[in-house]
Amino acid sequence: MLFLVSLRGQAQNAPVERPKVTRILFLLDASGSMMAPWEGQPRWEVAKRLLANMADSLNAYPNLELGLRVYGHQHANSEQNCEDSRLEVPFAPKNAAAIKAKLKTLKAQGNTPITYSLGQSAKDFPLDKTSRNVLLLITDGVESCNGDPCATSLALQRKRVFLKPFVIGIGAQKEFGKALECLGQYYNAAEVKTFRTVLNDVIAQTLAKTTVAVNLTDEAGRPVESNVNMTFVNNVTDQPEYNYVHYRDAQGKADVLDIDALQSYDLVINTVPAVRQANIAIKPGKANVLTFKTPQGTLWLQSPNISPNPYGGAVQAVVRAQGSPTTGAALPFGTHQKLLAGNYEVELLTLPRIVQRVSVRQGQTTTVTYAVPGTLNITSDLKGFGSLYRLNDDESQTWIYNLPESSSKVNLAMQPGAYRLVFRTATSNGSKFTDVRNFTIRSAQTTSLSIFGH
Repeated sequence: MLFLVSLRGQAQNAPVERPKVTRILFLLDASGSMMAPWEGQPRWEVAKRLLANMADSLNAYPNLELGLRVYGHQHANSEQNCEDSRLEVPFAPKNAAAIKAKLKTLKAQGNTPITYSLGQSAKDFPLDKTSRNVLLLITDGVESCNGDPCATSLALQRKRVFLKPFVIGIGAQKEFGKALECLGQYYNAAEVKTFRTVLNDVIAQTLAKTTVAVNLTDEAGRPVESNVNMTFVNNVTDQPEYNYVHYRDAQGKADVLDIDALQSYDLVINTVPAVRQANIAIKPGKANVLTFKTPQGTLWLQSPNISPNPYGGAVQAVVRAQGSPTTGAALPFGTHQKLLAGNYEVELLTLPRIVQRVSVRQGQTTTVTYAVPGTLNITSDLKGFGSLYRLNDDESQTWIYNLPESSSKVNLAMQPGAYRLVFRTATSNGSKFTDVRNFTIRSAQTTSLSIFGH
């Protein structure tokens, strides 16, 4: 029971007992440039009016809290104050009236300390690890205090202070989008009508439910693969946000997952080898269906029918995709392992090691085995320096094993073939006393060798 409770407490995807609170912090530009005309009105008046209307429309939403931070409103632009930023309305549920009242009292006049304001916003959000923290920056200009808002935004996202921010650039005079799009999801609102639409869209993305179904297909595009772990990795923090083992129902349909669309993800499909899809496209508020080819076959590492096994236990194998230096899997013989369809090198850790190239095909089983080994028995108990070599067909030799310096007396399970022993005792006084012996190993037979000391 204690074990089960512990697992439940650590479940990454387990639903919390109460719905998550979503907190939206409006970060509003009140710099002097916001007094510039915009379709007959100052930008400042347009922004305040539409923001007030937005707060009103959100007042009835459950599990939603709003906050308002403003910058550039406390000091004249001539003062060049780079710490002119203040949380004017702290987070609270149903606080549209407080936001509307505060907006009426503020005036746009000062600097544009975006970096400083982002840093200060980290203190605005309550310490609640279960909440969804959203920041919406509304500005008509770029940083004016020599800060680096993009680096600050990224650092705060990595600390999980807030999700990827929304940035709305308003007004048509300045082409500053490229300087701001690194902050988060950037929208260009050159017209008042566009600003209204974008503001509504951002809120819809924040509050709408988003689902994702993942189809894992074979080579023909049929969604038949399943039972594979999938990890949604936040590609800003590089941390796993969701871990699921893929499931298909009796009709073959992949189940539907609730995914927070305010983050951007890489999807890691943990086949062997894994498939990583960077920056997967998830549309907020939609029922997304993602499809990826992951055709799989089975590799069977079949042990020879011998008992007892001269190797003393299961022989290990290292599996790599052909041409890749990366180990895909390290497995004992006797294993059935699913692999992505493709070409592989299987290195058998026998003595000597054997490399086999194999092809794994969709829905088929590829078998790898090795010959029944024989045994090398060196009967002499001598201290010295010796090595074993495999003799190749072209009469060259390949090193495979060093004998222990403390004693040459060994019993080694070896694959059938032609070999050479090279040995010099520790007491000999010259290389000319090296002993060289050729020998043959046959399956299920013992080859005995004696070494003579000099």
